[in-house]
Amino acid sequence: MEQKLKIMAAVDLSDYSPITVRYGVWLAKKMDGELLLVNVINQRDLDMVQRTMVGFESFSFSDYLTEQVQDREAEMKDLFKAVSPGTVKCRYLVQTGTPYLELLSAIESEKPSLMVVGTKGRSNLA
Repeated sequence: MEQKLKIMAAVDLSDYSPITVRYGVWLAKKMDGELLLVNVINQRDLDMVQRTMVGFESFSFSDYLTEQVQDREAEMKDLFKAVSPGTVKCRYLVQTGTPYLELLSAIESEKPSLMVVGTKGRSNLA
């Protein structure tokens, strides 16, 4: 049995993400593969939220993190639906940590055939 190609796309949910997702979908269609959209919640941002919310008894960090993961997954699903009318199989992965390390970890665990990344990111510095 022939193994399907897996294309992993790093999605930071910036204004440039639709381009990355569109290209990932195009590649997956052309290669009869599946798409994996990966987003990383930067640990630096999570640490800042934890420090800021110290003393607020009503704040639950675990609830906040769960909500962030759900929101990001929903955003990735919306991005995918906007560029692909269901012609490609797609999975979604949200991880927390240092972005480049988490992307390397996802590559190690998911074993994609190739990875799509954008030329600009959230900071718009490229």
